[in-house]
Amino acid sequence: MIGFGAATAVEPAGEGRYGAVLDAGYLIGDALNGGYLMAVLGRAAVAASPHAHPVSTAVNFHRVAVPGPAEVIVEPRKEGRTAATARVTLVQDGRPAADALITTATLDTTAEPAWSGAEPTGLPPLEECTAARPPSGSSGFADQVDMRFDPATMGWLDGRPSGRPEVRAWFRLRDGHPPDAYVLALAVDALPPVVLNLGARGWAPTVELTWHMRAVPAPGRLALHGSGRVLTGGWFDEDVEVWDSTGRLVAQSRQLARAPRAPRAAERL
Repeated sequence: MIGFGAATAVEPAGEGRYGAVLDAGYLIGDALNGGYLMAVLGRAAVAASPHAHPVSTAVNFHRVAVPGPAEVIVEPRKEGRTAATARVTLVQDGRPAADALITTATLDTTAEPAWSGAEPTGLPPLEECTAARPPSGSSGFADQVDMRFDPATMGWLDGRPSGRPEVRAWFRLRDGHPPDAYVLALAVDALPPVVLNLGARGWAPTVELTWHMRAVPAPGRLALHGSGRVLTGGWFDEDVEVWDSTGRLVAQSRQLARAPRAPRAAERL
């Protein structure tokens, strides 16, 4: 298993172009996790920018990305003293797999919030949470992350969904990579789909995801709070807040996704 830094690395390949080798360790089923892809896109955006952090990312996922070689194309749109914006495209087999508009800036690591809402409640202490590990011998996304879930939001695993579109968990990487901008990109798309607690089941492909980096995270575990607002016509939204070990909000996201099917009444009996 290679480390997260190496798995998300990009290499210059000509003006505005970067090469990457997408790592199979971030597969969920047959598709690479969207947060992992956003981390790769973010690294390319920062590499082409005078600024250090991807503070705003809006990405559309066009098709499944798979392990292996890929190209990242960075097309600058605006470069200023405090921020720069670029269109960043992930290409595999000559076709775009994801397009993102990424704004980079350099965050002040010493800045204190002028105002911040209260940290969400509901995530129990780590020792009261449920670890989730893949079956012995398997590989994939769950092998890369150490997540401890709030048991109150995991009833869907036992066929007892809570009826509330919520999932909460503690998060860190198993390889010890400290939380940074690219780990935040992974974290905002790490939770199981919140609609599983509404009785849906199966793959829920993300169509569009926007996330904001609000601060440089402190060392330690991250707290993930996921919720949804509307499930209708086979579409749902999911909001995720990421809080660091000091209790600071460090990332926010919202995604629009296709809902997996809900079981028929006969299947629930």
